[in-house]
Amino acid sequence: MSNTEMDPAAFVCADGGAPGPESVCDGGVPVEIITARDVPLGGPRAMNVRRTLPQRQRSTIGAWCFADHYGPDDVTASGGMDVAPHPHTGLQTASWLFEGTIAHRDSGGVAADVLPGEINLMTSGAGICHSETSTAGTTVLHGVQLWIALPFESRNSPRAFENHKPPLTRFDGGSALVFIGSLLGSTSPVTTHTPLLGAEVRLDPHTSVTLDVDPDFEHGLLVDTGDAVLLEGVHVPKDTIGYTGIGATALHLANTGDDAARLVLLGGTPFTEELVMFWNFLGRSTDEIRQFRDEWQAGGDRFGRVEDYVGLGGPNRNAQGMSWLPAPELPATPLRPRRNPPPHARP
Repeated sequence: MSNTEMDPAAFVCADGGAPGPESVCDGGVPVEIITARDVPLGGPRAMNVRRTLPQRQRSTIGAWCFADHYGPDDVTASGGMDVAPHPHTGLQTASWLFEGTIAHRDSGGVAADVLPGEINLMTSGAGICHSETSTAGTTVLHGVQLWIALPFESRNSPRAFENHKPPLTRFDGGSALVFIGSLLGSTSPVTTHTPLLGAEVRLDPHTSVTLDVDPDFEHGLLVDTGDAVLLEGVHVPKDTIGYTGIGATALHLANTGDDAARLVLLGGTPFTEELVMFWNFLGRSTDEIRQFRDEWQAGGDRFGRVEDYVGLGGPNRNAQGMSWLPAPELPATPLRPRRNPPPHARP
């Protein structure tokens, strides 16, 4: 998915490794609540997403650097997802659906459907472009779009695409689908370039679970459904992320409500490299971002071409008649990268 804000802020890595000063604690691991902001994906009937990462409060959780949460969206009313070819550099996109189907095409020659319960992981390497369109048979669209920052040594790797359907892992009171990394004895085979975790967790009403986790990881728990979800005894409202720093060997999750809860657990070792994010580009300096933008605007070879894109406006056109998404103007002031400080361990 593209960051389609036409005046996007330039986000840099925030302080990592420990919850910030707004964190709360109820006898367990301190939990920081990260609220979402609404972002329209464009058009007169804009499909809105709820963006929890990046924020000025916190830009990354591990190498997870972008989290859009959307739906359940009535496609007949909103028009659905219709993102014309757009570029990416220096990252992986992880598409995870709860409902609906999205047609994906990229300049690596991949044409694939994103289906509920299956991870589609696209690696941009030095540059890729792709399109995303909800399919004609989709009536409801609901899921998350996640980006993963590539470390310096991997950011110019070849383009790649992987699909994996994780097996259902059951536990007393719920289940999990582990789409990246390892949890509850289940391991995903998809390729990551830093230690990571990504899993959908479902909790039955009035149940709890204790998850063994890597103490080197920081974690974020995104609440999709459920009005009474607790992380370490702290209420995490729907559509927000509950963030914990490193040092915990276990996380305690509970659903005290009368309805089932669906959660997305993200984790990883703190990302400590300098990082600049602007629009759909991840780089390390203003000059690099400017180069990416100029090459995209000029139709350079770095990003390749998407073949046979069909949007809501017909072949090679989205609903607004666009065959590709132009990049917004860079701000007048330089984009200043920052480095995460050394992570703090739990006392």
